[in-house]
Amino acid sequence: MRAWYVKELADPGQALSLEEGRKPVQEEGHVLIRTKAAALNFFDILLCQGKYQEKPPLPFTPGAEIAGTVEAVGAGSSFYAGQKVLASPNLPTGGLAEWVSVPENSVFSVPDSMPYDDAAAMYITYQTAYYALHDRGNIKENEVLLVHAGSGGVGSAAIQLGKAIGARVIATAGGPEKVQVSKDLGADVAIDYLSEDFVDIVKKETEGRGADVIFDPVGGDTFDRSRKCIAFAGRLLVIGFAGGRIPEAPANHALVKNYSVVGVHWGYFARLYEDEMRNIHKQLCSLYNEGKIKPLIYQQFSLEEVPHALELLGGRKTYGKLVVNMEG
Repeated sequence: MRAWYVKELADPGQALSLEEGRKPVQEEGHVLIRTKAAALNFFDILLCQGKYQEKPPLPFTPGAEIAGTVEAVGAGSSFYAGQKVLASPNLPTGGLAEWVSVPENSVFSVPDSMPYDDAAAMYITYQTAYYALHDRGNIKENEVLLVHAGSGGVGSAAIQLGKAIGARVIATAGGPEKVQVSKDLGADVAIDYLSEDFVDIVKKETEGRGADVIFDPVGGDTFDRSRKCIAFAGRLLVIGFAGGRIPEAPANHALVKNYSVVGVHWGYFARLYEDEMRNIHKQLCSLYNEGKIKPLIYQQFSLEEVPHALELLGGRKTYGKLVVNMEG
């Protein structure tokens, strides 16, 4: 089988080598899957560079999100041969390979109506956004949700999930194209943070109240300025720090405005509460079937194009998710 291997730590174009490898065998407690599509993530680049918190031994195959069909299962498995699934393979045997053996607790059934590219792009971003908004943010119908980086993978999921609950969604994005993407996703108001002050616009749109829930995967100055337009008793959700700087929140400001700064570590939650995480997956599949959510896919790439796709992703000029079509 063909698979990408990181043979040395460097930028993806230098680190990755496409080679013939040994097809994995079905192990007890694992599901053997024929990979049909794989979604790329920014941390795949960090893994290639050796800058991610997880540092698997060389050589390893990256790829944390796949969709495909089941070829073989162990005794007593809840899955069956031929079933359409999405999965999150474990390093060092990630998903950028034509076949992968995945622990059964990391495999999820998906509706037959869901294309493989959508299934591959459904897992991390939608799980994170759903957990953030519902479990951590306790979002309610008619509340105002401010989503930063609205055209990104997790931001685009947050816009759709916010609209699905009946919130009024304001999104920020960088540049006219990404602003339009945010509007197309359903944002009621989309702000170009490169040329507009989102603090002033949020205050104007809410008649001075501010946003009830702020979804922030950026950090840095974006977090600092978000504190200026959060509503009384609002929830500022800390998703990540794509902006680079990890900000600090003065406790006196949170006290005066009575808002909460809420950490969102979905990966840790998923390890601790597997049943709840699987319930979120069921909710997401229902929303998909109802037409309320659909992954935003920037472009599909062939397996041979993975280094180029990761280069585009690293340049931060893409939007949504980048998906590898293993049969393309």
